[in-house]
Amino acid sequence: MSAILRTPAASPAVAFAHFTARLAVETDVSDVARDLADGVPGIVVVDVRNRDSWDQGHVPGAVHIPVSEIPTTTLPLDQTVVVYCWGPGCNGAYQGGAAFARLGYRVKEMIGGFEYWAREGFEIELVDGTVERRGVDVLTAPQAL
Repeated sequence: MSAILRTPAASPAVAFAHFTARLAVETDVSDVARDLADGVPGIVVVDVRNRDSWDQGHVPGAVHIPVSEIPTTTLPLDQTVVVYCWGPGCNGAYQGGAAFARLGYRVKEMIGGFEYWAREGFEIELVDGTVERRGVDVLTAPQAL
C-alpha cells in the first residue's frame, strides 16, 4: 500500500482552507526581500533574536526587538509585522508572532528565518552598518548556468 495514500488526501476545500490559513501567517525570505526592495509600505520586519545574534548579522532594514521586549513595543498598529529568528530549528519567531498578535498586531513569520535569508544570498547588515552579500547555497536558490 502507498505510504502517501494510506491516509486519503483532503478534499480540495479542506486543502484550500489549510494552505490559505498558513499563507495568512507565513511568508518566505524571497517575498520579504522583494517587498523590501520595492519599498512596499505597511510592513515592518522584526528580528526577535538576542543582541549577539543581531550583531552578527541581520536583514537590512529590520528592527531589533527581542521577544522579551515585545510587550513594550511602540510600533504602529497599522503595520503588518514580519518576525524572524535564527532558522527552522528556532521557535523564537513563533514566540514573537504570538506576542505581537496578543498586542493586536497583524503578524507573519518569515519562514526559514535569518538562516535561509543568508543561505539564499540576500544582503546582510552587520553591527557596524556594513552590508555584505555572501555566497548562495546551491541547495536553496537557483544557480546561474
